[in-house]
Amino acid sequence: MHIDNLGIEALRTSEGLNLCQRKYTLEILKEYGFLDAKPVHTPFNTGQRLSSLEGELLDKPETFRRLVGRLLYLTNTRPDISFVVQQLSQHVDKPRNTHMMAAHRVLRYLKGSPGKGLFYPSNCHAKLQGFSDSDWASCIETRKSITGYCVYLGQSLISWKTKKQTTVSRSSLEAEYRALASTTCEVQWLLFLLADLQVTFDSPIALFCDNRSAVAIGENHVFHERCRSLLMQSNAVHSLQPADEQSVVAVSTLNNKKKFTNNGGKNVPKCTYCDKLGHTAEKYYRKHGYPPGWIPGYKSKDKTTPYD
Repeated sequence: MHIDNLGIEALRTSEGLNLCQRKYTLEILKEYGFLDAKPVHTPFNTGQRLSSLEGELLDKPETFRRLVGRLLYLTNTRPDISFVVQQLSQHVDKPRNTHMMAAHRVLRYLKGSPGKGLFYPSNCHAKLQGFSDSDWASCIETRKSITGYCVYLGQSLISWKTKKQTTVSRSSLEAEYRALASTTCEVQWLLFLLADLQVTFDSPIALFCDNRSAVAIGENHVFHERCRSLLMQSNAVHSLQPADEQSVVAVSTLNNKKKFTNNGGKNVPKCTYCDKLGHTAEKYYRKHGYPPGWIPGYKSKDKTTPYD
């Protein structure tokens, strides 16, 4: 195991490479007194909306700002908290006690699985695919939507993002369309990057979206006259190959039985997104034994994690 100067722990085995920030997570829990807190299964309450007007202003707002800053860095290996951290980041100017309570719930969620991270298998098939989603009009003050996406290379998660959209969408279709456009731009950039690394793909890149109308507009060029925002993104992707060849990106919907849900774009009851991350260092060490002195002075009372 190797720990770099940034606090990211790398464990390489014959199965692949595992990245996590367990030590950094435990330092956060210890600093805020949550080492013995009761774990929860979700980082955010279902249906909760944070407001800049509800609650009382904090006497020491710098405490909240420091916590959000540390959680932002933790999203480097914990995409499952990206949505809630994005929500908390909107209120660092004038934080209130309701915002601090939401941040404390994130700490209780991290207490349940401090060693969860990213796993990159060694025998992975080079197949690029993206998942796009949005939360329509989720901001109760501006009514702007949230864009969330993640991109996989085989079974390895290589890119993810959660961000508030810059304009107000008048329908859920428009919000999903903007999220799909952002995902398309990210996939295009990754294609250029992988091409520099001599990695090419014979088949079109699969983009998955749970909105059938957005997929229909993305596939049918006749509809693009009314949706020019995605038209520019789509043309940029299709211009990577000549017109007489197959398209680079293929947009499709998700099967309801195999629906991919995550905390990138929405607040969901159970984060099945974490199950997609693969093995964790915690699971590996429970099976093969903990190395001596890996976590000095800490013994977790909870021997299991919610998703193991």
